[in-house]
Amino acid sequence: MFKAAVVQASSVPFEPMKSAEKAANLIRNAAREGATLAVFPEAFLGGYPKGASFGTVVGKRTEAGRSHFLSYMEGAVTLDGPELALVAEVATETGVHVVIGVIERLGRTLYCTGVTLVPGKGVAGYHRKLMPTGQERIIWGFGDGSTIAPVDTPLGSIGTVICWENYMPALRQAMYAQGTELYCAPTADDRATWAPSMVHIALEGRVHVLSACQAIRLGEYPPFYREDFCMEAGVDDFIMRGGSMIVDPLGKVLAGPVFDTETILYADIDTTIGRASNLDFDVAGHYSRPEVFHLSVNTAPMPPVTFAPK
Repeated sequence: MFKAAVVQASSVPFEPMKSAEKAANLIRNAAREGATLAVFPEAFLGGYPKGASFGTVVGKRTEAGRSHFLSYMEGAVTLDGPELALVAEVATETGVHVVIGVIERLGRTLYCTGVTLVPGKGVAGYHRKLMPTGQERIIWGFGDGSTIAPVDTPLGSIGTVICWENYMPALRQAMYAQGTELYCAPTADDRATWAPSMVHIALEGRVHVLSACQAIRLGEYPPFYREDFCMEAGVDDFIMRGGSMIVDPLGKVLAGPVFDTETILYADIDTTIGRASNLDFDVAGHYSRPEVFHLSVNTAPMPPVTFAPK
């Protein structure tokens, strides 16, 4: 048994170190409440650019849009950069395991990535979003199967599935088959339809689901971003309303959903509940029909360029 925290807070868009410093304080707050796992929203470091067009329409881009993208790229992080180093330092200081969404810069491409940090070890695993949704495909690259493995920790096996990846049945099955117990779902989806999906996943996988979404107002974004904002909202309006929650493996909502405020949700986690409930349902085990349905997963890295040795 341990206490988990789901952090519903705004990042500091385009300011990854300020976001990392905010995350560090939130981790310390969670630790003071006895939490040993803290889950942050999608794109907490780097920012989620909701409502931005980046000057794109079919067949045309603009210089203003390219300038906006350059600012976004400059506000992204690398896995070995100072922002995640700070989060890793605080994880070790507090003894809190951390799952945090970042905008990762790899070469000249950005990825929406979930990073798992373990006290004393730093970055223990990361998952690049396999399928960016809609307009996200303009600004983010596609991950591959090499980053879908959960991270084994003393708390249990921590897996990360980002936002609408949770609507990909094959990915969910792959996560269950790898033994995921703590199913982390960093998201930008604040709609009322999100909560029942999280309950379904908890029941389907017999996993604890920890879903974190930002609560952020338009006015927290810089002026150049607000000028390009393509939705109806005032500076004081929430453009992501939260809706974070924690669900147990029998579908009981332990905390949330909460909207229109920054907060930290807490719940006591007992991973034996999921294992005990496998008596009647194990979607990747005795409740599967492998002679009828078979899933093949490619977990090999898929680099776009490989160089033969000299």
